Amino acid sequence: MTEQLHILCVDDEPRVLEGLVLNLRRYYRVSTAANGQRGLAIIDGDDPPAVVVSDMRMPEMDGTAFLSQVKDRSPDTVRILLTGQADLDSAIAAVNHGQVFRFLTKPCSPPIFLSAIQAAAEQHRLITAERELLDKTLRGSIKSLTEILSLANPLAFGRAIRLKQHASDLVGELGVPLSWQIEVATMLSQIGCVTLPATTNEKLYYGKPLNRDETELTERLPALALQLLESIPRLEAVRAILQAQEFNFDGSGSPHSSPRGEAIPLGARVLKLVLEYDTLEAAGTDPAVAVGTLQGRNGRYDPKLLDALARAKTNATPQSLSEIGLGAVRPGMHLAQDVMSTTGLLLIARGHEVTSGLLYLLRNLAPGFVREPLVVL
Repeated sequence: MTEQLHILCVDDEPRVLEGLVLNLRRYYRVSTAANGQRGLAIIDGDDPPAVVVSDMRMPEMDGTAFLSQVKDRSPDTVRILLTGQADLDSAIAAVNHGQVFRFLTKPCSPPIFLSAIQAAAEQHRLITAERELLDKTLRGSIKSLTEILSLANPLAFGRAIRLKQHASDLVGELGVPLSWQIEVATMLSQIGCVTLPATTNEKLYYGKPLNRDETELTERLPALALQLLESIPRLEAVRAILQAQEFNFDGSGSPHSSPRGEAIPLGARVLKLVLEYDTLEAAGTDPAVAVGTLQGRNGRYDPKLLDALARAKTNATPQSLSEIGLGAVRPGMHLAQDVMSTTGLLLIARGHEVTSGLLYLLRNLAPGFVREPLVVL
């Protein structure tokens, strides 16, 4: 038997709640709350509802404020607002701020109410199916691409790992999590490096100056990454980031029709900044000096992002490091330094999380081939 969807009804009038439950209980599992705070407690619980129906006029927290918090705490929950005719302006505000799926005016007939709930339930199904597709299909494809990059070009993969960490530090300083679009863009920005000569990849990894021919090759990398990703669906936002990563914030050096300022996608502004920061840091530049160098390049970067990067890199808390032998390495540890062979070959880039497969690979190399000790967080 298919499990019934969970519906939450929030209203400060007990009779209204009784009427809503009466209409819904034959088809859904129904929870009720007499105010917004109790409703949020249910939202934050172990069984967040698929649909929430909220009255507009409630004491302490009105429907607009409540549904706005529902959107932030449980984005997959579809939101419906019940409002009186006199509250239409407030209902419009709720649609804008709480991204309300439907608003219904009181009194609402049972057939219209049930029809709205059914539409909301279908919307929830579509949202969750979309997320499942993203998590299982798209993320699986991206994981395969990055694993291929790690095997084919450890230097490029190592730089991609560093870029993702820089981006995470930067947006974390802004108080927001690293979005999957920015994460994927930073990782796949280096996928074109598989076409570069080994010496050029080594220069990029260690932040060494490039000659003219090498510079021309690296300038083609964004276009090559776009070409490699164009056949993967649902990566439009990622491709937009990669396409705009070279634009200066003030528009200098770009065609007149190119976006500038905050019209440039946030991910592109982040990627441009961390790419150039990483080049300086990889060359051995102190983080504070590297940030100061970037601050001197007027107009190239988003000032807000540059300030956030400065805070992230100059106020970073030192992490505890340990030197251990290969036999003591365990899955879940993070490599704080490059893992090198005794002949000077890069095996695994710093920043990589140790997995069971990676550990199996290292331990099956010839005895004495891996330079020890390894430095881990």
